[in-house]
Amino acid sequence: MNLISLAAAERAELADLLAALTPQQWDTPSLCEGWTVRDVVAHMLSYDELDGRELLRRAARGRFTPGRINAVGLEDYGSYEPADLLALLARNPSPRGLTAVGGGFIGLTDALIHHQDIRRPLGLPREIPAERLRPAFTVALYAPVIRGVLRVRGLRLVATDLDWTWGRGEVVRGKAEALLLAIAGRAAVVPELSGPGQATLVRRSRRW
Repeated sequence: MNLISLAAAERAELADLLAALTPQQWDTPSLCEGWTVRDVVAHMLSYDELDGRELLRRAARGRFTPGRINAVGLEDYGSYEPADLLALLARNPSPRGLTAVGGGFIGLTDALIHHQDIRRPLGLPREIPAERLRPAFTVALYAPVIRGVLRVRGLRLVATDLDWTWGRGEVVRGKAEALLLAIAGRAAVVPELSGPGQATLVRRSRRW
């Protein structure tokens, strides 16, 4: 399967999850600080129907700062009800525009990480297919917005359930999903990791 197909499969599973949520679950805090489940979905989908000019306009409104740009998108889509968000996701089953850049790398990683941002606080774990995790590591490490490579510099990451390692230095080991989320700055998962480098990652997670 190519990356666009993997991203579409990830989105389809996310859509199935969202369709089954109660109103209370939609308003549950996510792993993204200050955002509810509904906010995460609105943020993710807010980029789907932007053309190049509209994306540039949003970036200008956000002063070309990633956090502010995301805040603008959430301001534009934050009033959407769950039914509206589900309809928007149904209209865009595959990445479009910005999220289709790189052949689907961004769309796959964005959907996968935000899917876990939603599932974990709701206590709804899942097994993520390895073929989706592997390319997501690359984006999480090197995408300028995530800056994961800075967060884990000087550490050696070792997945215990997947044939994947990265870096040199003190070892941090754990399940691939937890490593991915830690790279992406989700401090809540760092206690699930182990190894002599884990304490370094704890300190860095508090600063980011």
